[in-house]
Amino acid sequence: MPEHNAQSLASQILNGFNRHYARFRECARAAKIAFEEADWPQIQRLSAERIAFYDERVRETAQSVKQAHDVSQEGEDFWQSVKTEYVELLMDHHQPECAETFFNSVSTKVLDREYFNNDMLFVRPVISTEYIDSESATYNSYYPNRDGWPAAVMAMFNDLGLRRPFTNLARDVDAIIQRLSEATENMFDAKPNLQIQAVRSLFYRNKGGYLLGKIINGHYEYPFAIPILHDAEGGLCADTILLDGRHLGSLFSFNRAYFMIDCEVPSALVQFLQTVLPQKPKAELYSMIGLQKHGKALFYRDFKHHQKHSTDDFILAPGIKGLVMLVFTLPSYPYVFKLIKDVISPPKEVDKELVEKKYQLVKRHDRVGRMADTLEFSNVAFPRARFTQDLIDEIAKLAPTELAYEGDNIIIKHVYIERRMMPLNMYLHDASIREDKQRKDNAVIEYGNAIKDMVAANIFPGDMLFKNFGVTRGGRVVFYDYDEIEYLTDCKFRPIPKSRYDDDDMLGEVWYSVDKYDVFPEEFEKFLLTDPEIKAVFMRYHADLLDWKYWQSHQERIRAGHIEDFYPYPHHLRFVERGYGAGHTTTETIS
Repeated sequence: MPEHNAQSLASQILNGFNRHYARFRECARAAKIAFEEADWPQIQRLSAERIAFYDERVRETAQSVKQAHDVSQEGEDFWQSVKTEYVELLMDHHQPECAETFFNSVSTKVLDREYFNNDMLFVRPVISTEYIDSESATYNSYYPNRDGWPAAVMAMFNDLGLRRPFTNLARDVDAIIQRLSEATENMFDAKPNLQIQAVRSLFYRNKGGYLLGKIINGHYEYPFAIPILHDAEGGLCADTILLDGRHLGSLFSFNRAYFMIDCEVPSALVQFLQTVLPQKPKAELYSMIGLQKHGKALFYRDFKHHQKHSTDDFILAPGIKGLVMLVFTLPSYPYVFKLIKDVISPPKEVDKELVEKKYQLVKRHDRVGRMADTLEFSNVAFPRARFTQDLIDEIAKLAPTELAYEGDNIIIKHVYIERRMMPLNMYLHDASIREDKQRKDNAVIEYGNAIKDMVAANIFPGDMLFKNFGVTRGGRVVFYDYDEIEYLTDCKFRPIPKSRYDDDDMLGEVWYSVDKYDVFPEEFEKFLLTDPEIKAVFMRYHADLLDWKYWQSHQERIRAGHIEDFYPYPHHLRFVERGYGAGHTTTETIS
C-alpha cells in the first residue's frame, strides 16, 4: 500500500541519518581520546575523514531507497506523504533540523531535478528546536557566590573528565581569576545571580581543546574561551582565557578548520554559542561544529532571504580576472560566487576535475586561519532579472556548460561561494594612494605570515601573486585561489643552477630543466617584489622565504612527523608570556 511504502521509505531515510549522526559523535569522542593521548596525527585524520561522512551516508541511503522503492512510478502525492511521515518520526528527535537537511539531500539524489518541488522538501524548518530537552544539558553551571571563585573554576575543569591530568591546575585557576580581575571590576561585584556557564564538552581542533562559556552577573554577560594545551612537562595547561569578542570570533573564523565536539542536541549548543558569539549567524556556527551541510542549508535560506529584500544586481567581481575561475558578486551581499571556466588558458595546466580536487583538499585540511572556507553548491537558481547582461555574456563565453535557464531563473550548475575580501593587490594599491605606509607595511608582513603558516601546515600555495590573497575586515591576510595548491612535501625546492656560460642569464628562456613540482624560491623576488617599499618590508621580515633551504627545512620537519602549534589568538595573551605558568616553549608560527 502507498501509505505503508511512505512510512517505510521515511523510516529508511531517518535510519540513514541516525547512522550518520552516530558516526559523527563517535568521531568527536575519538578526538577527545586522541587529544588526551597527544595523538596529533589521529586528530588530523579524524578532522579530514569526517568531512566525507555526510556524503557517504547520503549516497548509501539514496542507493538503498532506490533498491527498495520504485520511486519513479510514484507521483507527487506519494513523496509529500513520505515527507509527512518523516515529520511524524522527528517529533521526539534530538537533531530534527539536521535530519530535515538529510531528507533534502537524499531526495535530490533520488529524484530528478525536474520532478521535485518545494512541497517535497524542507525549504523551511518544520520541527521547532526551541525546547528540545536532552538527557544531559549542553552546559554546566557553577556558583562562585556559594563555592568561591577558585573552587567554582576548579570544578569547571574537573567536570570535563579529561584522563590526562593538568600539570598545575591550581596555578592555571589563579591565572584565570587574575585575568578576570584585570578585565573588569563588575565581575567581582557579585550579584545574586552570579554564575559561570560552561559547555560540557571541549571543542577540539589541531593540538588544542577549547572550553567555551560565559559568566553571568546581574545584567552583564562575559563570554570566554579557555584554550587547553599540552605543556612542556607532559601535562595539560590552560594557555590563556580569551574575553575579547574579536578573539572569540577568530576561533570560529571561516578560514579555520571545523571543530570536533560531542553534542547530543546541536540546536541547543548553537543557541548557547549565539549568546557567546552574537555576531555569528547560525549557519556559520553549525558549520564550525562540523555540521557544515546543515550550515549550508541555513546559509542558502539566508541568501534567498537577502535576495528577496535587496534590489541590486549580480555583477562581475572587481579586480584582476583569473585564468581559472570566473567570479561574480552581489554588492549588497558579503560573498563571491566562483565558477570553474570551461577552457582554462595557459600557462595554467589544470582542468575542471583537478581544480575541484584542489578545493576538496583545502576543505579537508586544517586551514590554520590562512585559507578561506568555501561552500560548494550544485544547480543554484538565481533570478534572471538580477543578472547584468555583461555577467550573463561572460558566463556564456567562459563557462557555458555551467549555465542553464529555467523559467525566470538562471541555473548555475556548479558554484563555490566564499566570503568576500579585498584582494591584497587592491589593498596595497589603495594604501599607496592614501600614503598610509603603516597599513601597507602591516599587509606585507601579514602576507609573509600567511605563507609561513601555510608552510607549517604542509601547504604550498603555488601561485603567490598578491591578487590570490585577500584581506579580512580585521586586517588578516588569507589565501583563496587553490588551483595550484600542493602539499609542501610533494614539491621540490631548488636553488637556481649556476650559469653554464656567461650569456646564459641573457637568454629569453630558462636554460635549465624544470620538472612539474620544481620550485625556485629565488624567483619570487622577480614577480612579487617590484615595489621598492614592499620589497624593503618583505626583506626585513620574510627574506627567508626566498631561500630554498627554508622550505626544505620545513619539509624535513613535516616528514619527520612534527605537527606545528597554531594559536588563533595573540601570543602576548598567553599565560606563559605573563609568567603564570610553563605553557609551551616551542617557537612555532603564531597565527
